[in-house]
Amino acid sequence: MPFGINETMGQYSELFMLLAAGTYTVAFIAFAWDLAKSSKALRAVDLKAAQAGTATKVPVAAGVAAGSAGGRLSGPADRAERPSSSAGRAGGAGTGGVATADGDMKYANERRVPARVAVALTTLAVLIHGAGVVTRALGAGRVPWGNMYEFLTTGAFLVAAVFLLSLIRRDLRFLGTFVVGLVIIMLVAASVAFWTPVGHLVPALQSYWLVIHVSIAVLSSALFTLTFAMSALQLVQSHRQRTVAAGGADKLGFMRLVPSALSLENLSYRINAIAFIGWTFTLMFGAIWAEKAWGRFWGWDTKEVWTFVIWVVYAGYLHARATRGWTGTRAAWLSIVGYLCVIFNFTIVNQFFNGLHSYSGL
Repeated sequence: MPFGINETMGQYSELFMLLAAGTYTVAFIAFAWDLAKSSKALRAVDLKAAQAGTATKVPVAAGVAAGSAGGRLSGPADRAERPSSSAGRAGGAGTGGVATADGDMKYANERRVPARVAVALTTLAVLIHGAGVVTRALGAGRVPWGNMYEFLTTGAFLVAAVFLLSLIRRDLRFLGTFVVGLVIIMLVAASVAFWTPVGHLVPALQSYWLVIHVSIAVLSSALFTLTFAMSALQLVQSHRQRTVAAGGADKLGFMRLVPSALSLENLSYRINAIAFIGWTFTLMFGAIWAEKAWGRFWGWDTKEVWTFVIWVVYAGYLHARATRGWTGTRAAWLSIVGYLCVIFNFTIVNQFFNGLHSYSGL
């Protein structure tokens, strides 16, 4: 028997979501300010070092490396993109002498005030956002992921929460601008394109499998969102490393706060492996739920097919990188393609394809 609808709680939830979006926006500005300020400071140090004619090593963020002066990579042309246990360390061969943050992504002693402010604001935004998710659940009398609006708002909350949790052990503040930017986009899309008033679930969703199946899907999608940001940064950093190693000008000074392309790839691979396990369970539990609801495990419904396509793409990514040597930009593009499939599955399939999963609330 479903609980009654509490519209007041639903209104509080929308207010919390609005406040969270505003706080995320200020945090986004603070993260961007950190990148700009640090980049300007590093350029000033480089200019001073060049005038003095001395080599200078500047630790910032996770420890920026000032490698050998513009030397070319030795060995294979894609060496900077190949897996290595020593990748991304200060001035190591894995970066070709290009200044990048330490591949270990440990916190340095330097105090970056804008970054600290940005993290504090993001933490506040996550708390407000969490209140919005909880009040939505209280207003609906159920778990808050029964339609596209709720999936997006809960997913955005998990993206930001996982990002903050990762900051406990690693200095990933360089991702802040991109992750918080994606969270803002998700909240805006939820409010503008997918807003749904608080209400009961359709009969097909009134099952305990909703809690199991969708919660794992939301968490996996949140992890895929983080690796999407990392893969995009990997492509930019890889291009920068090749350009500088070839003697070109470093036009992306803010990327010195970002680890090497190889370090980003290695971390993205590990997180994708965890998210892939979650997506596998999403597929399995979805099939079990389908058998209980519709009497069959698989029916080639559009949503089922695209969920499987996503699984295949990420399985191919993990297999190709582990066994076929698909590293560097090819691995990054595969990861990005996988996330684009997630977006397609959530937006286009839900809106424009009729099927047994057509209960998005639109």
